Amino acid sequence: MKISAICTDIDGTLLDKTRQLSTRTLKAFAALPSDFPIILASSRMPGAMAHLLEEFGRVANPLICYNGGFVIRSKNEDYQQVSSTYIDANTCREIFAFASETSVHISLYSGDSWFAPSKDKWTVKEEMVTKVKATIDNHHSVLGNWEENSRGAHKVMCMGTAEEIQWLYDQLIENFSSSLHLYRSKDTYIEIAPKSISKASGLRQILAEAAIPMAEVLAFGDNYNDISLIEEVGYGVAVANARDEVKKVAKEITESNTADGVAITIEKLLL
Repeated sequence: MKISAICTDIDGTLLDKTRQLSTRTLKAFAALPSDFPIILASSRMPGAMAHLLEEFGRVANPLICYNGGFVIRSKNEDYQQVSSTYIDANTCREIFAFASETSVHISLYSGDSWFAPSKDKWTVKEEMVTKVKATIDNHHSVLGNWEENSRGAHKVMCMGTAEEIQWLYDQLIENFSSSLHLYRSKDTYIEIAPKSISKASGLRQILAEAAIPMAEVLAFGDNYNDISLIEEVGYGVAVANARDEVKKVAKEITESNTADGVAITIEKLLL
């Protein structure tokens, strides 16, 4: 089997228990040719992914951000866009209307901007994990600006207690399941993206420019938003801590993210 590129999820897949790149992972990627494409695919914003490319020494590599909603060739030169798919401002307002009956925190993401309603515990936690600082602004102001400039959200993130998140998820599924991806990355999170995109769709766009077929990609993932990616590439690998649904479509199950599963498979197949 020919492998011409690697595409990997970040959280729960590539990073270790401290949410860092382990020494073994860095060594495995460093052993690959400098022009070998390493493509990160995540629900994260660009700024929360780019620092990992810096650690890999591959700052010019592409990024699939917001689960495929914002695809860029490189973080250099103001993020060269391949594609950008928004949730329109009016739909965002409808999401806020449902959430107004709860104490759920809602953050809005667009491009490399993250707008949080306050510096609450959810904001602080996300800043710590992603190494990105939020812009504190109310959603009326943000959405008004987007309406004036024909923009929208690449991602809407809802964070709260498991009970309130479950209630909100049920409401959103009932009203938006045909137009939005509603993805529960944790019991306390809902990540919302346009229905038309996925990590796999973002990868296909990047590969088309590089003339690399999907069949020649080695991909890694752990969660529901990785299923189409793992299914559609030539060699999809699930880490041991992955959801059963991901393992079911994978060609191989490697060790967990905390046991250097990604590095182990790269060593075996490419080194």
